Amino acid sequence: MAEVLVVAFDRRCQPECGRKLGLRRRCAAMAKQQKTRFYILSRCISMLLCWHAHNLSD
Repeated sequence: MAEVLVVAFDRRCQPECGRKLGLRRRCAAMAKQQKTRFYILSRCISMLLCWHAHNLSD
């Protein structure tokens, strides 16, 4: 009978725990995506600035 109570408790906890885990994963994925976008943008800007500086010296 104790096993039945444990199984019933686990079923109630899983959707709530899954939502928290899902939110954490979504936030981590979004943060990683923003970090990647910022990195790409910074690389593009630095390449444009270096190209501009190199072009002026010719």
